Amino acid sequence: MDRPNWIGSALLLALVLLVGIALAAWKYESIQGEQAVSANQPEPTESVTIAVARAIDHRLTTTSIGTVLALRSVTLKNELAGTIREVRLMPGQIVEAGTLLVALDVSVEEAELRAQEAQAALAKTVLNRRQGLSQELATTQEEVDRASADLDVAHAQIARTKAIIAKKTIRAPFRARVGIADVHPGQYLDEGTLLTTLQGVGEAVHVDFPVAQQVAAGLRGDETVEVLPAGNASAVMAKIVALDARVDPTTRNAMIRARIEGSHNVPTPGASVRVRVPIGPIRTVVAVPVNALRKGPGGDQVFVIAPDKDGRNRAHVRRVESGPMLGDEIVIQSGLTAGEQLAAVGSFKLHDGILVAVADTSEHPLPENRQLATP
Repeated sequence: MDRPNWIGSALLLALVLLVGIALAAWKYESIQGEQAVSANQPEPTESVTIAVARAIDHRLTTTSIGTVLALRSVTLKNELAGTIREVRLMPGQIVEAGTLLVALDVSVEEAELRAQEAQAALAKTVLNRRQGLSQELATTQEEVDRASADLDVAHAQIARTKAIIAKKTIRAPFRARVGIADVHPGQYLDEGTLLTTLQGVGEAVHVDFPVAQQVAAGLRGDETVEVLPAGNASAVMAKIVALDARVDPTTRNAMIRARIEGSHNVPTPGASVRVRVPIGPIRTVVAVPVNALRKGPGGDQVFVIAPDKDGRNRAHVRRVESGPMLGDEIVIQSGLTAGEQLAAVGSFKLHDGILVAVADTSEHPLPENRQLATP
């Protein structure tokens, strides 16, 4: 290689090295400057509302489907055949005990009754006459006894006819609400024709519902259950009044009967309701606001708020096991202790170790001597 070419290549290589070194030095100074600027920037902070886990007394429950029953309920049918003379069935109407509902034609029975009453009057007259003659020894005791028997037979016939008239005059057996009816005056009714249904109206109703035999074994009389009618009706409290002595061999369930007192918000007899039944003893659990619990593929978690070594509040992920909801709160069965502070509103923005600032604690006040230190 010629000497001039070799010198030129060396100079070019030296120039490239000098440029590379200069660029590296510039980049290094730039990175150092950015790090210095970042060090002077405040750490990102998320604003959250703080809640405090609180201890409450709670009892596990199970839900059953029950049926509402009136204390008294009958299917109204006629005992004797006949033609309807009068109908006073108004569906939905509340009738008092003894109110006339349906009257069948009893004109024949009334005529027979008048004839029997006349026969009874004659038998009474004959008996009186025989008794007078007996005192004068003008008749035998046998004739007196026969006259007395004739009077008794006449009275029995009168009672029988009155009973038939009563059976053809159908009245409400108790205070009740009338169901749907489709009978009309002039209609002929065979014996045992369905007229309507009567649901007793009073101060209470029964709710019958099945529970598993293990649950039934832990229940007792006078225990309270919660009845949840269909729709948006509010829950009603009922008291257990009876436990069936027999367990169904097919389902292994036992039937329970509860009583709802009062007339306010009482479900309609025959309606299906959900019944919340307590299980086991009352125990102390931890409850937190619903918005403090985060659910994800990895399970349930909350963000516990605790100060770091510099006294600044940070969020730390805590795995928990959640239970049933109680209004606006949810039961935490494990993973959290009462008194711990956790993020509520705004917890969806957090990740483990992030710095937090307390936005507002008015809705979820902290206990005394456990106020968080804000950064």
